[in-house]
Amino acid sequence: MHILIATDAWKPQVNGVVRTYENLRRGLGVMGHRVTVLAPSDFATLPCPGYREIRLALPKMAFIAEHVLQSGIDHVHIATEGPIGWATRSICLRHGVRFTTSFHTRFPEYLHAYIGLPVRIGYAVQRRFHASAVGTFVATPSLKTELARCGFERLMLWTRGVDTAQFCPRPEKKRNGEAPIFLYVGRISREKNVEAFLDLDLPGRKVVVGDGPLLPALRKCYRDADFRGAKIGEALAAEYAAADVFVFPSRTDTFGLVMLEAMASGLPIAAYPVMGPVDVVMPGVTGILSDNLQAAALAALSLDPAAIRAQAMRYDWSRVASMFLENIYEARRGVRSFKSVAADKSQSRPIKPNPKPVA
Repeated sequence: MHILIATDAWKPQVNGVVRTYENLRRGLGVMGHRVTVLAPSDFATLPCPGYREIRLALPKMAFIAEHVLQSGIDHVHIATEGPIGWATRSICLRHGVRFTTSFHTRFPEYLHAYIGLPVRIGYAVQRRFHASAVGTFVATPSLKTELARCGFERLMLWTRGVDTAQFCPRPEKKRNGEAPIFLYVGRISREKNVEAFLDLDLPGRKVVVGDGPLLPALRKCYRDADFRGAKIGEALAAEYAAADVFVFPSRTDTFGLVMLEAMASGLPIAAYPVMGPVDVVMPGVTGILSDNLQAAALAALSLDPAAIRAQAMRYDWSRVASMFLENIYEARRGVRSFKSVAADKSQSRPIKPNPKPVA
């Protein structure tokens, strides 16, 4: 199968959405499928207001239409609700091309925190975006339940994975005999609630890996913390392996891919009992969930790294890629029952297996 993925989040951005689709493309390729990515690098871009590290595309409709309608594309998946996502959605609806979407980010909560936009308005916009899809993929059961309560339809579970070969325990990285290291990995931005971690009274050291608009201010305010900037690949894996507890202070993430990376490295998780952690963490085995984040972080020190690693091994990217494909087939088979999909079957382009595997 040849799948077109339209996404506003792509390299050189460093975040969970980008890593998800990079690994998905790799996993589908191993299975003999082909993935074409429409990304900001295909267009002129502008810096995102308030978050200049992210570039917003100025999509050209003709260019997108050329890719959506090209011979050999079997399915279109829209990953994000940004300019590329909206433009691709428009082209698909105009030409009767069925598509699926993913709900990765709780933008209504973010926009409310940044500019005060009422959450109900944000969800109304996102609901409209996803309403015309034949299926919307969500990462966890708790997110599926919440979105269903908000009026979203045709929700389908699609979990996340982790590279357990790269993210693994590395005994040589441990600092035997020294005070514990508490680690945070992720964007340094308001919605990530990083200050909740930095404010904790903990023994040892706090290490922060990541970049974002709040990084300069937090560096000035929290001089006792070790801010190491954004890291990827082996450098990131080494940071996980050297730590003792992974602290995840976010209350707004839909999943939290970094928690899987930490678990694969044998790190226990300390987090709030909210969406994301409640779906990923097995309390008392892979982490501690509590509204008292300090108590959770201290209690997590006693958990067994081997048991944590064993749970992470369940999140294999080949399984994630297979689930993605199964959702596509199921969504397209059920298109007749989807009331909000206007495209007639005769106008929709058929799905055909691609006989030529990726080299």
